[in-house]
Amino acid sequence: MERVARLLAEWSAALGLSEPERARWRAGGYLHDALRDEAPDALRSRVPPDQRGLPGPLLHGPAAAERLRIEGVDDGELLLAVSAHTVGDARFARLGRALYAADFLEPGRSFLPERRAELRERMPADLDDVVLEIVRARIGNLLARGETVQPRTSEFWNALVGERA
Repeated sequence: MERVARLLAEWSAALGLSEPERARWRAGGYLHDALRDEAPDALRSRVPPDQRGLPGPLLHGPAAAERLRIEGVDDGELLLAVSAHTVGDARFARLGRALYAADFLEPGRSFLPERRAELRERMPADLDDVVLEIVRARIGNLLARGETVQPRTSEFWNALVGERA
């Protein structure tokens, strides 16, 4: 979480965002995986009903967002970013897209280190193109393994591609 928050802090500063906005970005980085280590069976009942069918490894985002909402957080953009950071969402604004990218690009991950470093170097100036490349890579990986693509991921892809049309 700290590595993701650090990336978001760097990117929000590079974009010249206000200090309150930069704090929101850092908060997203720290909060997105707050429930990652919880057992999926324990999380399933803590997510909104329409998300209870998600595979276990994807439940921690919606569960964290729901917990924040119950605790009084009413920042819709932040809640959406935390909730959908693993699958993406067509409604993502810049914070959601940045968190999605940071979660994939954080330097602690061991897969594709050179490619991820290259993408990090392009951030945040090339945010939308980098996010598109990340979604393409994630979908390609799922397809190569014969796994299903979550509807929100497909919708996110379609929204990103549609912006370029």
